[in-house]
Amino acid sequence: MAIERVKTYIQGFDEIVNGGIPKRNVVLLSGGPGTGKSIFGYQFLYNGLKRGEPGVLVALEEHPVQVRVSMSQFGWDVSEFERDGTFAIVDAFTAGIGEAAKRERYVVRAPDDYMALIDVLREALRETRAVRCVIDSVTTLYITKPAAARGIVLQLKKVLSGMGVTSILISQVSVTERGFGGPGVEHAADGIVRLDLDEIDGELRRSIIVWKMRGTAHSMSRHPLEITDQGIVVHSSKRFTAPRRVALEEVGAGGEGDG
Repeated sequence: MAIERVKTYIQGFDEIVNGGIPKRNVVLLSGGPGTGKSIFGYQFLYNGLKRGEPGVLVALEEHPVQVRVSMSQFGWDVSEFERDGTFAIVDAFTAGIGEAAKRERYVVRAPDDYMALIDVLREALRETRAVRCVIDSVTTLYITKPAAARGIVLQLKKVLSGMGVTSILISQVSVTERGFGGPGVEHAADGIVRLDLDEIDGELRRSIIVWKMRGTAHSMSRHPLEITDQGIVVHSSKRFTAPRRVALEEVGAGGEGDG
């Protein structure tokens, strides 16, 4: 039986996941600052909108107005899709405070009330008939309610997968962190993609690697990634070799590292 996939249409990425993300998968997209996580999420949504696939973006760490500005810098104008009801931003940042926030349609009045977040998200998904969803970022869950974070993510997964949505959950990690962010949340995800930024010969270089993707074969190599004025480009035919990453415990023990 053929696997039903949702293509990201991000140049080079679909090639490294054997043709696209399996439908209904919840993918954890993790990385440090400046690696391109939000851009990847915006591009995933906009590429779907252009092809008649509705989407929802949950803004947990940025004002919806700023989200629209950031997207427009790449030529991704979502206003027409918001007007025709095929795209929605769930405002889980402002709590409805401010004149601009009052114009938002989907607002979580208490950002730390995650049952309310799930209810508003479900409403937005249903009304847009969403095929794609991005949550930016689930790191907020770890910070505000660390003990409940895994349970909240599992509940989000039930809603998203249950409604037939293919989703990306963005996770922030520090530059030196080896994991994917959040206590045990990676076990709830169907896929894990990590973006990195390394200094090589005095130059910062971006890369991407797929750690897991349930339901499909995928590249086991790290690949170079670029952010252009049209969005992210993954060089799927090339391998990226970074310096060995030094674990924090090595630094603390006074050990010498080469990266």
